Amino acid sequence: MKTIFSGIQPSGVITLGNYLGAIKQFIELQHEYDCYFCVVDQHAITVPQDRLELRKNIRSLAALYIAAGLDHKKATLFIQSEVPAHAQASWMLQCIAYIGELERMTQFKDKSAGKEAVSAGLLTYPPLMAADILLYGTHLVPVGEDQKQHLELTRDLAERFNRRYNDIFTIPDVRIPKVGARIMSLQEPTKKMSKSDQNKKAFITLLDEPKQIEKKIKSAVTDSDGLVKFDRENKPGVSNLLAIYSILGNKTIEELENQYAGKGYGEFKADLAEVVLQALTPIQERYRELVDSKELDDILDEGAEKARAKANRMLKKMENAMGLGRKRS
Repeated sequence: MKTIFSGIQPSGVITLGNYLGAIKQFIELQHEYDCYFCVVDQHAITVPQDRLELRKNIRSLAALYIAAGLDHKKATLFIQSEVPAHAQASWMLQCIAYIGELERMTQFKDKSAGKEAVSAGLLTYPPLMAADILLYGTHLVPVGEDQKQHLELTRDLAERFNRRYNDIFTIPDVRIPKVGARIMSLQEPTKKMSKSDQNKKAFITLLDEPKQIEKKIKSAVTDSDGLVKFDRENKPGVSNLLAIYSILGNKTIEELENQYAGKGYGEFKADLAEVVLQALTPIQERYRELVDSKELDDILDEGAEKARAKANRMLKKMENAMGLGRKRS
């Protein structure tokens, strides 16, 4: 059975975009693959974090994974920092990565732009991401389009290691969904939906109250022609709402265009809000049961133990290939 790895940073309550672009995929893939899904808390500390808030977010994200449908009996769910092999393997991969290729990463450029100083971790976190993936013999990585460049670097590092030392790494492929991979801001539909957006109307989180969700969808930017039609270039706002509706409502874009032909945006948005609420209400109910429970601790303990066992086997192969440690007599 092929292996999948992916993870999300615990930097706040995840958005509808995170859910549609990542977690919803995970739920579908867990039935067909050996899946390792991770709360990547070590990635989060490349920028300053409040200690208590980070702890809260780690637990909240893990609970949301399960509330959204992840089955711990089919997929392994764990917290990155509870598997030390990730940091150890990351250092080894940093030692074969080049500064130039790390500086070319778009996310590093964006996050460091205009700042007098940034952490070294912000520059070197792509090798940590590569370690996350390569430790599990990963065949497939389901990610959004914004992470595609990092996956290309992961492949480069794996191939470089295999050539230089020993052929131990599986070269992973990227899986990007055709629809919903990049859910856009509700207020600026030419940019990605982000929980760090200063405009709170721009994104929906999985834990938003029903009235908040309705208001945010009602105020979502569209255009003046009143046609419910998919056209990313000329109608980015409507197209974004159609993409959300299509995924959550299990209807094709064409079906939705026909359904709302001759109808205005008001009816379309009202129906979309109802579809979003139907999808999120059971997730929120299950989340509240889990977030402070022993059940969640037991699931994460079990996941960490399983992940450590697999990751440590690959770490030992890496150390042997690079000549680290003592040769025992």
